[in-house]
Parts: sequence; structure tokens; C-alpha cells
Amino acid sequence: MPRPRSQQISITDTPYYHIVSRCVRRTFLCGQDQVTGKSYEHRRQWIEDRIRLLASLFAVDIAAYAVMSNHYHVVVKLDPAQAEPWSDDEVLRRWSCLFKGPLLVQRYLAGDPQESYELAQVAEFTQCYRQRLADLSWFMKCLNEPIARQANQEDGCTGHFWEARFKSQALRTEAALLSCMAYVDLNPLRAGIADTPENSEHTSIKERITPRFDLAQAVREQMQMDALLRFDGPVKPLLHFEGALVREAQTGIPFAFEDYLALVDFTGRAIDPRKKGAIAHTLPPILQRLGFTPDQWLDQSTRFEALYRERRRSVA
Repeated sequence: MPRPRSQQISITDTPYYHIVSRCVRRTFLCGQDQVTGKSYEHRRQWIEDRIRLLASLFAVDIAAYAVMSNHYHVVVKLDPAQAEPWSDDEVLRRWSCLFKGPLLVQRYLAGDPQESYELAQVAEFTQCYRQRLADLSWFMKCLNEPIARQANQEDGCTGHFWEARFKSQALRTEAALLSCMAYVDLNPLRAGIADTPENSEHTSIKERITPRFDLAQAVREQMQMDALLRFDGPVKPLLHFEGALVREAQTGIPFAFEDYLALVDFTGRAIDPRKKGAIAHTLPPILQRLGFTPDQWLDQSTRFEALYRERRRSVA
């Protein structure tokens, strides 16, 4: 018997979780329907954009993701401590990007004068929203519901689009985290729709190697499915790699990015009889395929966030 979600998610046990959402019906989330010949490929970008935008609003970090034809994977790190220093106005601003909220909150954000009892009520709403912005279930609600509405509208039908709310798996060890991330990043390769990890579209590993997230375009696309989304803040990079263990508490993935790439490359070359694809053994190692020397890659990987911000400013 399935356990309640509150018993499955425990920050004290682990902040890392593997999430899977799968489509119901025969409908495709993305890709090509072999029966009708209709392409749903554009929906893949819907998911990728919304994952990145929501991570920038919530106290949730994205370690890995892959958007497939009828399901998607996300590896998240829950970090409620991120929401603690947010001011009340910041919390309300973030929440109002997704929901209108009560009239009292709307009036407060508009700068209208309010009585003391009204301000007290706004403060209660703010505390509630602060907790929700650190909650995985609310993150997934804000991810899946708009996608389902938009897809149903496009398909001209009603009813459930997702098979269930979502499936979650706790990643309690570093080995579990790394193996799950590699599994997620290699999904397109195993499905036979990509020949190498760096060429697998709509995956976190490609985004890490060649950051290309276009904030302005993403907001325009998402506003078509959610008119309340008024995102104007900085986009949050994917959860960073921190390298070897140190004495201080780590905020990122306790592994070097270069080592992770080698791990993914090694895993991708292993032939799984249950899957279609694998990296050809005749291909050179991944750093050679990317055209990097070890020193160049070290510079790239250690300055990822700075390079990401520079790229974002260039497309803003």
C-alpha cells in the first residue's frame, strides 16, 4: 500500500529526491505519435522551461532532468533554508508570479493602504506561502497542472493528462544520488534517440555542457499556459558540483563535474540488453569529443555559474 507523501519526503533523512511523472492515455507528452504521425516535440520545451523557472521561484534546486516522449525525470534538492532569509515582500512577489492570491494580498502588493488587522492577515498568508515555496508537492503542482491544461487544450479533450500526482524516490547516499543522476542524463541515449550524452536534447547534462537557457523566451512560452506567471528575477543555475568533501557543510553535489562526466561516459558505454542505445566504443572519451583539454575543462567547470550569468546577460 502506498505511503502518504508526508512520510515519503523527509528533509532530515535526505534533501535529494528522484521524481518521475508519466502521461496517462496513449497521448504523448512529446515526440512523434507513430499511429497518427502527429508531432508533440514542442511540448518537451514546455517542461524544460517550467522546471527552470519554478526552481528560480522555489527553494528547490535541480540536480538533473530529462524530458522524454511520455514522461520526465527530475532529481531535486529540497532546501527550505533558502526561503528563511526572504523578506515578506519577496515571498509575496514570488508567490504572485504563480497565483493571484487573496484580495488582501493583491491590495498589499499594489501599495494600497491597509488596516492593522489586514496587515496581520497578510502576514499569515506570507508565512503559509513561505512554507509552500519550499514544498515539493507544491513545486510539482505548479509544474504539472499548467502543462496538463495546455496539452488538453491543444488536444481538444478533457480529463487526466498525468498518470498520477508524481512518483518520488529518496536518494539517501552519495552513490544513490550520482547513479540516479547518471541514469536520468542517459535516458535519451538508452531510448535510442541520442547517440551521446552531449547531444541529448532537453537534459541537464547538455545544459551543463552548453548553457543555452533563454529566460525571455521561456517566460513568453510559459505565459501562454499560465497567464499569472510574471517572472522577472534571475534564473537559478542548475545545482553546482563542489568536488571532494570538505570540512564545511556542502551546498552542492559532492563530486567533481569532470569526474561526473567520466562516470556518465563510462556508464553510457555499458550495453544494457533491456535498452536500445549505448555510446559506441569507437568514440573517444567525452572530453575529447567536446574539444577540451583537462585544463580547459577545469576552468569551464569551476566557473560554470559565472559563465552562466554572463551568457544570460547576453541574451536578456
